Amino acid sequence: MANDLLGGLGGLMGGLASLMPQDDPAVKLLTTQKELSDLQAQEAAIYTEIGRKAFAQDGAAAFSQEADRLKLIQSNIAMAQEKLAATQFEQQTAEAQKQQADSARTCPQCETFNPEGIKFCQECGTKLGVPQKAFCPSCGAENPVGTRFCGGCGARLGE
Repeated sequence: MANDLLGGLGGLMGGLASLMPQDDPAVKLLTTQKELSDLQAQEAAIYTEIGRKAFAQDGAAAFSQEADRLKLIQSNIAMAQEKLAATQFEQQTAEAQKQQADSARTCPQCETFNPEGIKFCQECGTKLGVPQKAFCPSCGAENPVGTRFCGGCGARLGE
């Protein structure tokens, strides 16, 4: 994770370095650090590939302790992924609840965001927390919120 973050910053900084004067010592330092980081990442990838091939070839017999540690780490990765998915779901749920609460405080007529506990819009006086669709009590026709009279039968709509 830290390598992902640093790698991403290195890419960003490398992109910015290309916009700066190339004879500047700070730019040279940044460019050289990025080059070194890229080469180290390539080296780590090759070591990873070699290790995987050796493990696949010699099997768990030659690497019994490492195989046990690998199984434990893979189990921990699976649990961490489940925890991440649950946390992301909780975050999405909390955001949806916040949006729902905010929409109840936003005036459907003038879209002013009102303080918590207010029943009528402080800007235009429209009742807050009413459904986005208004239905006529007489004929059941759908009318825009804030309409005083039904477009279908002319009956007065309650506010």
